[in-house]
Amino acid sequence: MKITQAFTFEAAHRLPNVPKTHRCHRMHGHSYRVELRLEGSVDPHTGFVVDFFDVEAAFGPVLERLDHYCLNDVEGLENPTAENIAIWIWDRIKPHLPQTVSVTVFETPDCWAEYEGR
Repeated sequence: MKITQAFTFEAAHRLPNVPKTHRCHRMHGHSYRVELRLEGSVDPHTGFVVDFFDVEAAFGPVLERLDHYCLNDVEGLENPTAENIAIWIWDRIKPHLPQTVSVTVFETPDCWAEYEGR
């Protein structure tokens, strides 16, 4: 069984490693959407793979570190592409939610990166 829980946050960033003529080189913001996908057996007693409240509790500290910040100032996100944000979230959430199979980060409704671990 696969379950997914989505979260949103607002943040600014700039991409320091693109040419200065690239529009993402300038500071700008996004309304990000993060989807955490987990996979496992359904517990016969609870009926859950993982309780969504437990997913929310595990992701809470990560979300607090991202929401309404400049992502370039977050340690480990000096080059905050959607790909790097997905890896950064994975590294922080996987130890707390071992059933996690992917982290998807949407910069816009039409652009996203999905990370399935190393």
